[in-house]
Amino acid sequence: MSRIAYFGPQGTFTEQAARRLAADDELFPVETISAALTAVRKGEAAGACVPVENSVEGAVTATLDGLAEDAPLVAVAEELLAVHFSVLTRDDVETVGTVASHPHALAQVSQWLAANLPQARTVVASSTAAAAVAVQRGEYDAAVAAPVAVEHYPLRVLATGVADVPDARTRFLLLRPPGTLAEPTGCDRTSIVAAAANRTGALAELLTELAFRGINLTRLDARPIKGNFGLYRFFIDFEGHIFEPRIGDALAALRRRCNNVRFLGSHPRADGVAATVEQGAANQDFVNAADWVAAVRRGELA
Repeated sequence: MSRIAYFGPQGTFTEQAARRLAADDELFPVETISAALTAVRKGEAAGACVPVENSVEGAVTATLDGLAEDAPLVAVAEELLAVHFSVLTRDDVETVGTVASHPHALAQVSQWLAANLPQARTVVASSTAAAAVAVQRGEYDAAVAAPVAVEHYPLRVLATGVADVPDARTRFLLLRPPGTLAEPTGCDRTSIVAAAANRTGALAELLTELAFRGINLTRLDARPIKGNFGLYRFFIDFEGHIFEPRIGDALAALRRRCNNVRFLGSHPRADGVAATVEQGAANQDFVNAADWVAAVRRGELA
């Protein structure tokens, strides 16, 4: 049984995601995303489960920065969780005067709180689970937490399924050290980070290499490079798998355009969506084109 670190503490959405991604492994929480990645890099864990993006709040910058620096890690699987919260209180609480949670959680239930607990004052906590612990200790009246929190903390469920945006979701990654990759499924996602040159059209050139090959982007984020004001890294997710000829051809082109490219993984998409393939951009089209060039080089013109 492998040990998998996850961004804790216990009772968070990350724990829920880790249970799905590594159901047969031993899970243990760590305090930060950086600590989870470090545990893998030091060999203290076989993998790490961390959030990478939320459909309401956007990219999780700690995960992006952690993947761009230090020893490489690759994503081998992902999980999409619906972000529906539970509001937890102690049994002796009759009137909710304070509600604690992580800032992202409070932002995603602000309308519900205004409609259902208008008298309550919101208080920021370091995590949704930390808010539940504070309620248990009597510091606050209620916590906005992941549903799994009630398995760890003896609190009363005042409300559940709470979300201002019903289809809000968070995507989590299972990260491991580089190694043998799984075969393509036809419903895959590839991720890279590239530090493009600081000149006109540099990003457009990178994206054009993907567009020329009919490769559909699923995410694009920019993050500043520490210690280099005005320079940015670009985190790019797109449909397909590195073992596919069209994706391999695109990655080779990106590497020619930009020497500082890091491969972050190719793995099945959690939503099971198949790649969009335009006419002339199928893998077999790339194989046939390469075979034709090889035949021409051999003098077999046709």
